Amino acid sequence: MLTIHASDSGERAVAVSGDRIVAVGTLGELRAAHPLARVRAWRGTVGPGLVHAAPVPDAPSPRERIHALLRFGATAVVDGYLTDPGLRAAAARGGLARVPAGSVPPALVPGGRADLAVFDADGVCVATVLGGRLVHRRA
Repeated sequence: MLTIHASDSGERAVAVSGDRIVAVGTLGELRAAHPLARVRAWRGTVGPGLVHAAPVPDAPSPRERIHALLRFGATAVVDGYLTDPGLRAAAARGGLARVPAGSVPPALVPGGRADLAVFDADGVCVATVLGGRLVHRRA
C-alpha cells in the first residue's frame, strides 16, 4: 500500500511503497499524483533519519538499546558502535542500517530506501520509519 508521510505544514511529503520512496514533494502534489494513498500527517517536519555516531545507549537488552536509537530518529548507526553480536543482531532485525564512520543520512529521493524521521519544532523525534515500516511513533 502506498503511504504518504507528510509534515503538518504540508510543505514536505514523501510517498512510500514497500521499502522504497516513490516520490518527494508537497502534500498537495503527492495527493494529486496518488489519490488513493494513505496519508500520515505528522506533527513536525519529515526528513532523512539520523546517523547515530556514538555509543549505543544503555538499556536492559540489545533490542531496547536499538529501540532507544529509533526514539531519537536514527535510521543508521556507525558500524564501530555495534561490536556486540547481540546488538548487531538486534540492529539487523530492526532494519537499522550499519554504516561506516563519517556517513551522512542519504537524501530522500525516489528509488531510495524509505528511511525517514519526523522531528517537532523542539527537535524531538515524533516518528521513525525504516525501510517503509513505522518503527517508532511518539504518543
